[in-house]
Amino acid sequence: MITFPKAKINLGLRITGKRPDGYHDIETIFYPVGLSDALEFVISPGQTEDEIVVTGLDIRTRHDNNLVIKAVNALRQRYSFPVLKIHLHKAIPSGAGLGGGSSDAACIIKAINKCLHLNISLQDLKIFALDIGSDCPFFIEPVPSVATGRGEVLKPLKPFLEGYFIILLNPGISIRTRDAYNNTLISSSSNNLEQLALLHPSKWKKLILNDFEDYAFKLYPVISEIKRSFYKSGALYSSMSGSGSTVYGLFDRKPEMPEKIRKFVIYEGVL
Repeated sequence: MITFPKAKINLGLRITGKRPDGYHDIETIFYPVGLSDALEFVISPGQTEDEIVVTGLDIRTRHDNNLVIKAVNALRQRYSFPVLKIHLHKAIPSGAGLGGGSSDAACIIKAINKCLHLNISLQDLKIFALDIGSDCPFFIEPVPSVATGRGEVLKPLKPFLEGYFIILLNPGISIRTRDAYNNTLISSSSNNLEQLALLHPSKWKKLILNDFEDYAFKLYPVISEIKRSFYKSGALYSSMSGSGSTVYGLFDRKPEMPEKIRKFVIYEGVL
């Protein structure tokens, strides 16, 4: 079976508090985009343990650190199913704020559930996915959603960016989410993100903010330069996604981008 785990962007990201369990509470909107990995598995009766082959990006990730294998191993602790041979082709960079690893993990458990008839409900899949990563439940049903709590409390929204042109730029920098949280203050803003999202994107620049940007921009000025270049090229709105380092720009039509910035493009298309 083959599936295509989608990337997401964050529209705004506020850190609203520190939790007793060590995690942080956030408020953001997860929005799926067309960039995706490719994930395939087949039953392999001749093998004694699951095997994964990774091509494309991130091929140096250790087998036991791959979230797909971690998800399969966790699923095996609760359900019985045959040994699998898995091929993951990476197009979503890791440490990029796009949720690629979480999307891969969510998609493998969804695919196993469907193909091997485990009969796990969507709600139980989301609960299971949360043990793998805070944003994994979103990728069980990747529709535009307001996310609160750790990112697992999801309120689906009607798509509101249809027809806009989006460009994702990634400078090849990997930012550890833990480091980003440890170097970012709790937000003092009380803006209602869901209400702000109803405004035209040209109104978002000073209203919908990503709390991680200050840390990332100080550490890697090229990320800030990419955002400035988006606005110079006519973006209605631009932001870093998640804890970075990917920056996206929203446009009403396909723009002309400076060549020194265009080399960082990893995806462009109509939402």
